[in-house]
Amino acid sequence: MDASTLTRQAETFRTELITWYDANQRDLPWRDEPSLYKTVVSEFMLQQTQVKTVLPYFEKWILAYPSFSALAEASENQVLKSWEGLGYYSRARNLHKLAQAIASLEKIPRNAKSWLAFPGIGPYSAAAICSIAFAEREAVVDGNVVRILARLVADKNQFKSTVDAAKAYREVAQTLINRDRPGDHNQAMMELGATVCLKHSPQCLLCPVSKLCEGQSKGIESELPRFQKRKTEKQTISRAWVVGDQGILVHRIPNSANRMKGLHEIPTCQQLNINVGGGVPLLERKRSITKYRITERFHKFEPSIIDLPKLGPNFLWVQPQEIEDLPFSGPHRKWIAELLEMEG
Repeated sequence: MDASTLTRQAETFRTELITWYDANQRDLPWRDEPSLYKTVVSEFMLQQTQVKTVLPYFEKWILAYPSFSALAEASENQVLKSWEGLGYYSRARNLHKLAQAIASLEKIPRNAKSWLAFPGIGPYSAAAICSIAFAEREAVVDGNVVRILARLVADKNQFKSTVDAAKAYREVAQTLINRDRPGDHNQAMMELGATVCLKHSPQCLLCPVSKLCEGQSKGIESELPRFQKRKTEKQTISRAWVVGDQGILVHRIPNSANRMKGLHEIPTCQQLNINVGGGVPLLERKRSITKYRITERFHKFEPSIIDLPKLGPNFLWVQPQEIEDLPFSGPHRKWIAELLEMEG
């Protein structure tokens, strides 16, 4: 589909899409009595996370921090604790910093370009927030939108990543934006990608714009968009399960770390200068983070091998009943529960 054809069909696309959205949009808490704050929180939580996962977190979050000012006044430890289990904890820190920045302003900016200056805000988030909250005519382009547009124009080009594809489709998305209801249009695009134009087995019979979709007419919609295969890397991490009268030995990730700073974890054997050798692990679990396929092995050691002063201030003994009050990543909290159960 060339640019001129797309432009001619844009009005039909907008009309069919918004009519479908008005009749089929999901009942989501950030759409109930919408506000700028709810929109911002939902956009941060929904980054790389499914709606069904976000729902219980969002409702608890709004109760705990009902406004930018309430969130700004919370401690980072409280914020991380509330975010625990959602992953990608830099989002929580950036949301906290953004709330502090907004709480200090006399006037909140209403355009996407200005919002790019806030922590954690990229082109997608800026467009989503400003179109929904301020009706700015700025189109969003995320993975869902990329999928819709690649199929709409039957684009067989191969992209390195969703980020590269988003850049390629930004002009097309902007051409299609609904001038009168840009926020609803963007939400409709995301809704269509999440519920109908699925990655696998797209529901073309239910699609309001299927008659305009060149990919569907050619029977190649399931093949699009096309991405280069990303190589995966395998990693094995050996961790030390050390528990005794003093409590459980945990490691607090320092603020200088690139990831997960401020959270607690079961320390690695490497951090404790322990040679595992050929020892059989007490527990083994697998997980994936981006391109990494990680095998986590937990080895039990006696507390007598630990010289805490030499380890430094980021290692500490924690009683089992104190675990609940400290921020851990979801996997580490689950692993600790499993290991404690094994201890009996």
